[in-house]
Amino acid sequence: MVGGGGGGALRRVGKYEVGRTIGEGTFAKVKFAQNTETGESVAMKVLDRSSILKHRMAEQIKREISIMKLVRHPNVVRLHEVLASRKKIFIILEFITGGELFDKIIRHGRLNEADARRYFQQLIDGVDFCHNKGVYHRDLKPENLLLDSQGNLKISDFGLSAWPAQGSSLLRTTCGTPNYVAPEVLSHKGYNGALADTWSCGVILYVLLAGYLPFDEVDLTTLYGKIESAEYSFPPWFPGGAKSLIRRILDPNPDTRIRIEEIRNDGWFQKNYEPIKEIESEEVNLDDVNAAFDDPEEDIEDAFDDEAGPLTLNAFDLIVLSQGLNLAALFDRRQDYDKLRNRFLSRKPAKVILSSMEVVAQSMGFKTHIRNYKMRVEGLNANKTSHVSIMVEVFEVAPSIFMVDVQRAAGDTSEYNTFVSNYCSKLEDIIWKFPMEKGKSRISRLSKC
Repeated sequence: MVGGGGGGALRRVGKYEVGRTIGEGTFAKVKFAQNTETGESVAMKVLDRSSILKHRMAEQIKREISIMKLVRHPNVVRLHEVLASRKKIFIILEFITGGELFDKIIRHGRLNEADARRYFQQLIDGVDFCHNKGVYHRDLKPENLLLDSQGNLKISDFGLSAWPAQGSSLLRTTCGTPNYVAPEVLSHKGYNGALADTWSCGVILYVLLAGYLPFDEVDLTTLYGKIESAEYSFPPWFPGGAKSLIRRILDPNPDTRIRIEEIRNDGWFQKNYEPIKEIESEEVNLDDVNAAFDDPEEDIEDAFDDEAGPLTLNAFDLIVLSQGLNLAALFDRRQDYDKLRNRFLSRKPAKVILSSMEVVAQSMGFKTHIRNYKMRVEGLNANKTSHVSIMVEVFEVAPSIFMVDVQRAAGDTSEYNTFVSNYCSKLEDIIWKFPMEKGKSRISRLSKC
């Protein structure tokens, strides 16, 4: 999530003033909102009731909401309350301003050992608390880990989480993101939810320290094979203590895999570890959850724009991006301001821009991961000798005019520049062509692209 609620007229939902869309998922949009009674900023998750019923998602969403109300911990995103109208369900969540841990890795590459350890310690604290409540997340990954204004980690998105069935200690549904999923989950047999989450935590720790995934193949069969045999290697800069811990976590045999209690006692984990002070126990009331699905309020505002777009850049944003207040840097490709970042303008619809860039990247043999209007492009260079990772984001700078920001996330600078040169040469259809005199035209590319 990102800070700010500007853009568009404010609407009211109960005591909340609702601003712009700040995120979007399969069944929900997330909007910035403010509690008019306390002034507190919140995130409002807006779900369409008819879509939930059509896709038979009501029970899963009720479970997600109930779990989030049950799990009150400093390292878990807090759910304040649930409201509903005849057409929408509104989940009021803690507003997290620091963005996703995923974005931090993409923008800055691998973390230093101290930061990686601190995030991992907070992740283990939050996950362990969930497990003690009988809740298993089942989709732990950097995209579902948010950072608050103090840089503290918050676990979010409990949409795939579960409680074991009454009288059973095993879960049986195969779910989660393939690269982070434990091998026993892929076997379609019963598995221990706590141990499966522990595996995912190990993959996350690897990503924090390496800047890329330990298991990452285009072909799912090959990917699953490497996960099931724990076939991965460490880059040369990896700390020895972290290597030892990850080896014990990424044990393909859940019976011998390290438990969270043992992780807490590990020497590498223990360094500078400050156990979190848990929130005092409070009674959890699920009446608003049941009412949201069974007895919606008639007077809550329903009018929402269903077509969320990319983030809009204002004049200040453009000045910041223009390098030293010189706006020519945005438009003159001769200005070599930043060898690791490229920009161009397009008048194509934002979704067309992103889908076109995805198709081109995939045709070049790279993997793509899209979330909202951001895309990560990663893979091996042309010689298959080094790993390259690129971050692409689409912004709206004016009505029907979009800026595409391309920047290196990981990999050699020369490899990045080679990639961008080849990539942009294949994007002529979406890069805006400015008309010139005598019927000529040129491609206006922000920075070098």
